[in-house]
Amino acid sequence: MGFVWTIVLGFVVGVVAKLLHPGKENMGFIMTILLGIAGSFLAGFVGQFFGWYQAGEGAGFIASVVAAIGLLLVYGRLRQGNGGS
Repeated sequence: MGFVWTIVLGFVVGVVAKLLHPGKENMGFIMTILLGIAGSFLAGFVGQFFGWYQAGEGAGFIASVVAAIGLLLVYGRLRQGNGGS
């Protein structure tokens, strides 16, 4: 059940990040889930490493959305760089 919860939470984080990030990324359902999961893992690793919060705290969700937006920015830059070639 933990795997299903990870997918659902990843989807929610990905959708919130896409709503808050300006622009259109043309990402599908699976990529949105992967974006949210990657943002959650990145935020969890960084936040717990620096001791900002513990697993399960509300700040983790906010940090996950912020990390997912950061990943969207990187994705947009990489995609923009490949489109010009």
